[in-house]
Amino acid sequence: MSSTMIKEARSVKRLLSRATTSAVGVVFCAAAQAAAPGISGNPVTGVTGTFNLTAQPAYLNQPDGAAVYSWGYGCVTGSSPSFLPASLGDALSELKQAAPACSSMQVPGPTLIVTEGTTVIINLTNNLPNSAGSTSILFPGFTVTATAPASANQPAGCTSKASPTTAGLLTTEAAPGCIVTYTFTASAPGTHAYYSGTQGDLQVEMGLYGALIVLPKSVPAACNTTVTNLYGKRDYGTASGIDGFPEKDFRLAHAAYDHPRSCYDREYLFQWAEMDPRIHKQAEAQALAKDGCTPGAMGCSLNVQTEPYHPAYFLINGRSMPDVMDPNYAGEYPHQPYNGNPHMHPGELTLIRTIGQGRWQHPFHEHANHVRILARDGNLILSPTNPAQNLAGVLMFNTDTTPGQAFDGIFYFTGRGLNWDAYGHHTGTDTADSNAVAPCVPDANGYYTSNVAALNYYEWCQDHDKALQVNPFGDVAAGGPATLPDANVFTNGAWYGGSPYLGPDASLRGNAPACASSAGSNNVSAGCTNLQPANTQANPANERGWAFMWHSHNEREITTNNVFPGGMLMMMLVDTREFAIDESQ
Repeated sequence: MSSTMIKEARSVKRLLSRATTSAVGVVFCAAAQAAAPGISGNPVTGVTGTFNLTAQPAYLNQPDGAAVYSWGYGCVTGSSPSFLPASLGDALSELKQAAPACSSMQVPGPTLIVTEGTTVIINLTNNLPNSAGSTSILFPGFTVTATAPASANQPAGCTSKASPTTAGLLTTEAAPGCIVTYTFTASAPGTHAYYSGTQGDLQVEMGLYGALIVLPKSVPAACNTTVTNLYGKRDYGTASGIDGFPEKDFRLAHAAYDHPRSCYDREYLFQWAEMDPRIHKQAEAQALAKDGCTPGAMGCSLNVQTEPYHPAYFLINGRSMPDVMDPNYAGEYPHQPYNGNPHMHPGELTLIRTIGQGRWQHPFHEHANHVRILARDGNLILSPTNPAQNLAGVLMFNTDTTPGQAFDGIFYFTGRGLNWDAYGHHTGTDTADSNAVAPCVPDANGYYTSNVAALNYYEWCQDHDKALQVNPFGDVAAGGPATLPDANVFTNGAWYGGSPYLGPDASLRGNAPACASSAGSNNVSAGCTNLQPANTQANPANERGWAFMWHSHNEREITTNNVFPGGMLMMMLVDTREFAIDESQ
């Protein structure tokens, strides 16, 4: 626990290195990506997948320096699951970073990844304190058979018990020290929750929850060939020979469902939850006081008051901001392996897998665009007139996260509606930057999609060649949407939180016709704008894009113990196509 005492200083340092605004910020440095990491359970010939899980206690690190006593699911010591996506482990190995791991306790529990039609077998060992009593797992939406393994296969500490399992209110439960086996067929693709079915007001609060991802058995052919799937194709970075391209593919599949409208380019899994530290402190104190008691004996049980409920920690994948932006499997979070830090390029389709795992509903707002809901709890929302070809999910400004419910949605960003050219293009010629002059020929929907190798692929053409500023200081009037103060009288110098560009050189490109009138040419070396990006020291140098705040719209939930920023807050980083997005970093 001593390592957690220095976390506060580290977190503050990390926080101060990132600039954010209420809607748009800029990136100071390369940050960790997310993907949807998990374990496959070593499927046998693609038909059966077996997961050996345990439930036991440990401490969760939080940004305020606290180490919160919790319970969580994890992998039984000695088990060797396969980690997905495979490219994540390969990339981590190349970078000499910590390899994927499955701790014996983690929050959320291991993400279980199987293919549609797989027979799933979960062997759960109850390693919670004896005073916690029995425990279990529910798999909503699936027909589950629960059995007790033969006594010869039970742990040594279980053989003296009259029965290794008990019939709980919702499912069969494992007695302390014993194993219960759950078996079901993964019949429905999509994102699903799993969580304790025993004394849920306490055990789910303590951290006994996780995600099950079922991949479609048959991926539609369109999702393997559509231009939205850019990996290995002649996109800008590949065509230009930029290091890191073609990018590694970190998707679990090419489609979320066996439907042609469920194709995607990147995917991220987010599990929302909250914690009331009073409950955790009571559980810790009572468990320690009753350590070693005989299960079922008088006094060997917890009596934790779970009401009134006053959470102070609000979690994304078991972490709070800014910890959630650190890498997957980061060593400082041994029991919180999953981050939440989505990245994308303009025009890409980003699959958001989300589960409400706590007691409260969390109104989550994804800045920069609405989210198109594909499905809820694995149930696709089909068009009533043409279900084979079209979906009918709503666009949501705030995505609702009902406790226990999962949804899959698609998010994308193109710059539409900004009313200026985020790439900093201009008419004429430019000897300094070949990307400064580029066409934008709109397709039927108004986007530039005819050249996947163009830097401005998927640009919203109506805003092509528009400057940001109405009257840039030192230049002639340009007619853009923003009127900014004189940069020379800014308190902290010429900083602008909403960078008007995508790419390392685009801040020099804006208002080039104005430069021509003052400098006599379209060469941008003369300087065309007084706006200076806040991330001029970005590392790597070609990461130049937008940082959109994604956060709970319950404002208290973006705090940690009422201190902002914290809690359910992260950033969607929309990078230029000059930047290779590596989900392992």
